[in-house]
Amino acid sequence: MNQKIPLITAGRLRELFIYDEATGFFIWRKTCGARAKAGAIAGHKSSREYIQMRLDGRNYKGHRLAWLYVHGEWPSDQIDHINGVKSDNRIANLRDVSCNINHQNLRQACVRSSTGLLGVIPDKNRWRARIDANKKTYRLGSFNSPELAHAAYIEAKRRLHEGCTI
Repeated sequence: MNQKIPLITAGRLRELFIYDEATGFFIWRKTCGARAKAGAIAGHKSSREYIQMRLDGRNYKGHRLAWLYVHGEWPSDQIDHINGVKSDNRIANLRDVSCNINHQNLRQACVRSSTGLLGVIPDKNRWRARIDANKKTYRLGSFNSPELAHAAYIEAKRRLHEGCTI
């Protein structure tokens, strides 16, 4: 029979680790196996750059555990890394936000982007900038360079995205 493993509690987490709010690292309180030595930093960086940990038979993301450790309860929604660094789990760098706000804090274009710049697309010999906000698409104009288009995007992002921290 396959039963779902319950989520770890704040009490259990504090029993296993010391969380350093200044560095965002979890430190094992006691030796719990060959890879979990007392005093060692817990977790590893995943292929997507997040810190991951396996506890009591279940996988967790370090940023969600940091929130649980400090606040005593699981985040109500998504945890956003304010500075955009996915492995920076200092509590001062984390905030509990909606999916929409989290998405507004993007700092770099997706890997499929032809320009490598947020909000910029090529258009013949020019560059167009656009942004989505409040369920609307705003066309920001056509520019002579991708850098000018990106600058227009960033200015609009700061104005229209409440979740933006750039």
